Amino acid sequence: LQRMLSIAVEVDISPTCSSLRIADEIFLFILNIPLRSQREALLNTMESQLLRCRLLELLFQHSCDVPSTSSLSLEKILYFLSHCSVLLHFKDETATWQRWDEMLQYLTLLLMSYQSVIQAFPLAEHLQSSLSDRMDLMVQKAKPRLQESDITNLDIQLKMEDFISRMQEVLGQPFPPQIQEKLFLLQ
Repeated sequence: LQRMLSIAVEVDISPTCSSLRIADEIFLFILNIPLRSQREALLNTMESQLLRCRLLELLFQHSCDVPSTSSLSLEKILYFLSHCSVLLHFKDETATWQRWDEMLQYLTLLLMSYQSVIQAFPLAEHLQSSLSDRMDLMVQKAKPRLQESDITNLDIQLKMEDFISRMQEVLGQPFPPQIQEKLFLLQ
């Protein structure tokens, strides 16, 4: 299944468009997966980093009171950090700290997948091109342009502090070891 999904993203004229279409279709199924371990198995085994990014983006968009309209970027991931509620209530009965733990797991996975996509396709127009045309584009423009971003290390630190204080309000102190480990990885 994962190989077929990866191929489906790549064979379209535009991987960006195909990943959006496929993610829209799969997202409804993810909402109905009853166990966290099954959701994580699906996301962790996904071969297409771009598709994984899109699915996680949809998941976080769905958990925000006011969804962001910007395209996926570090700024949008920080928006999710500040505005998402504890992830959707799936059909399984889990403790509050476990839902926070799952959200942290997915935020970390989103950041890693996003970084992978940016490194693999440093120019956004590469994702708008077919697989055969992409190789020519990459050869012609060997030097990637740096992404424009107004985000500073201080912004990231402030967003993390705000996020941690929101968690402290809900979970109290001290955090379970799993949460502390995931916060460290996320930072």
